[in-house]
Formats: sequence, C-alpha cells, structure tokens
Amino acid sequence: MDKNFIVQAVRGMNDVLPAQIAGWQQLERVTRELFAAYGFEEMRVPLVEHTALFKRAIGEYTDIVEKEMYTFTDSGGDSLTLRPEGTAGVVRAAITNGLLRGARLKLWTSGPMFRHERPQKGRYRQFHQIDVEAIGFAGPDIDAELIALTARLWRTLGITRVKLKINSLGTIESRRVYREKLVTYFRQHEAALDADSLRRLEGNPLRILDSKNPDMQAVVSGAPLLTDHLDAESREHFDSLCAMLTGMGIEYVIDPRLVRGLDYYSRTVFEWVTDALGAQDAICSGGRYDGLIPQLGGDPTPAIGFAMGVERVVELLSQTGAPLAPAAPDVYVMASGERAQRTALALVERLRDDLPQVTLHVNLGSGNFKAQFRRADKSGAALALILGDAELERGVAALKPLRHEAGQTECPLEELAVRIPAILADLAEPNNAV
Repeated sequence: MDKNFIVQAVRGMNDVLPAQIAGWQQLERVTRELFAAYGFEEMRVPLVEHTALFKRAIGEYTDIVEKEMYTFTDSGGDSLTLRPEGTAGVVRAAITNGLLRGARLKLWTSGPMFRHERPQKGRYRQFHQIDVEAIGFAGPDIDAELIALTARLWRTLGITRVKLKINSLGTIESRRVYREKLVTYFRQHEAALDADSLRRLEGNPLRILDSKNPDMQAVVSGAPLLTDHLDAESREHFDSLCAMLTGMGIEYVIDPRLVRGLDYYSRTVFEWVTDALGAQDAICSGGRYDGLIPQLGGDPTPAIGFAMGVERVVELLSQTGAPLAPAAPDVYVMASGERAQRTALALVERLRDDLPQVTLHVNLGSGNFKAQFRRADKSGAALALILGDAELERGVAALKPLRHEAGQTECPLEELAVRIPAILADLAEPNNAV
C-alpha cells in the first residue's frame, strides 16, 4: 500500500465544514420560515432522472444539455442524468403524481445539482439550489409575489448589494416572429459569430443573446430587441407586473437582453444580480414557463419559478458582517474523578430531559480541570458545571460563569434544573455578572 496516498475530493465538488455551516443553516432557516409565510409547501424530488426529461425541458441547444450534464447508462440500459436544475424534476413529479388537476400549487425544494463546468469561485460542479415553483397561476400577480418574496429574503438576511433585472420573452408565437428577424440579423453578421453561436443559429438563435463571449458582445448589442416585438397580451402582462413592483416599492431595471439560459421560459424572466461576487453575479434567477408542462406530457398549465444559488447567497451573507459562528452551548459540563466521570453523562441526560431549551456539552476524554476549562472557554459556553468526587459526596455541583467576572457557587444536584435556567437568564441581562 502506498503510504503517501491521499484520497482527494472530486474537482468542483466541495466539502462544507463545520466552521462554514452556520451561514447555510441560517439561510435554510430563514427561507423555510419565509416560504411557509407565503403559503409554499416543501417537496423533495430525486437526484437522478431520465436524461430525456432534461433534454426536452431545458433544450438541446443549451450549454447545460450540450456540454455540462452528468449522464450515464445504468445496468438496465436506461440513460440517466444527475439533475442539473430543479424545475424539470418538480414539474415531472407534479405530472406523474397527479397533482395538476385544478392545480394551484405553491412548492419549494432544495438540494444539490450537478453540472460539469470549469470550477471557479461561486461556480462548482456540485452546487446547491433552493427552487420555488408556483403552478396554476396565470396572472402577473404571482410573478410580482415571487419577486417580492425574494426582495423580502434579502432584507431579512441583511443583504443589500443586489439589483433586480426583469424582461419579458413574450409567447411562443411572438418569439417565432422575433426569431425570424433575429436569424436575418445574425446571418448578416455571420463572420462575427463564434462556433457556439453558429450552431445555435439554426436551433435556437435566442441563446446567442445569452453568450458570455466578450468578442460577441458588439454584435449581440446590435441585435433587434425582443421587447419591441411582444404580442399585446404579453405586453399587458409585463406592464402590469412593472406597475405592481413599483407599487410595492421594489426597484428594478428592464434588461431587454435578459433571456435566461433555459428554453422553457416564456413571458416574465428576472434575475437578482450582485457586484460583490466578481464574475458570478447572478444569485437568484427565474421566470415563467407556461409551455413546459404540456411539453412534458401534462395538461396546459401556467407556471413560474425561480432558483437561488445557495453557495453564492451564503458568501453574500458572510459579507454582511452578521455573526455566523456555530451556536455555542449554554453549559459546559466538566467531571474529574472516577465516580464523577461515571456519573456525569447520566446527570446530563436527566438535565436534557428537564431542560430541553438548554444546550449542554459534556467534556469527553477526561483531562485535568485546567485542560477542561480551556475546552469550556473555547466552546463559548456561558456557564460551567463542575463535578468532582468531593462534590458528589456532598450531593452538589459547582457552577461558574465563564463570560463574567463572577465567583463559583455550589448547587444541590436536585436543584440544578431550576438553578441553571435562572443563572443563564441573569447572565443574559446586560452588565449583569450574577
């Protein structure tokens, strides 16, 4: 065996360590509470789906399908894919589980997604998303509510360096007319197109507008604007959305080049961007996909949703200056002496039964009291509970505040369940040293 062999993590698939997890937990807690307040219910869908689902939903001329999906053939001969995004799986689940009949569904899900991209800051091959989907709502009011929900999320998290961009892609019919004009324009500038754009010119020329190639920006900026070719119904829908956002005091910028990277979008599209993360500026993106459900075999049903990049939002959260350290225990329990060490775990388990609101950590692995006090201090606990054989002989434990200049006191073991909450409450009072 090679003694120097070390198993490395797969490139682009990162560990989230205990010191980093507090931001994730805060985001998860806040989103769960906020979604419930807006009437959204959680669902969970598989990590693996049939490859055909993503090809049909996302579009064969997208980077995701052409270059980035983790696809494999299983032992049964089926082509399967690790999910690269969440909407297709949620829609598939709604169809196959019969949820669409008279549907007015407000759903959310979260978890890892997989894309074989070039790893860089804010972009990973395994990344995490929170997806929110509203199915069965046709009017612009649900578009406005989803955007308002995300705006409230940023306020709740204390994130300020964000900007909202919106656009309308119109209906399939209006895009067909626009597509013809776009193809004509790009054919006139064919020499300036890169290989990806030339390939997409036949399949889906709107994807050219989404090009990130700096050499393409001049020709893209001169292309006809989709907003100039909207059908009347889409224009009215978009104008109503803008009026609702203005009425709620939500600032936005209309970006006629915002087309989103997935083929299933129609009408409203939006994106929250930031200048705080370098090149990876999009942190939350979404839009309407009124045509996706029938495309996947369901009855025609309007729908809208968004996806939020967890890693990027957590990074923004860390920049707010809000404390994101793991929660410290309330009480750190020390024991010294053979009898005390045997007794400590049983005593703490009884206290956990009596005091479910109090967090207690027990020193494990023995050590003298000097070493145990160092561990107690490092834990961040407010109070130390000290148990030795001599204290047990008298039926007491010592209690010592760790964050205040206060002396050590003794308490009968049978009174600990009353005394500990009282001391913690006193310690929580400003300028109170007990």
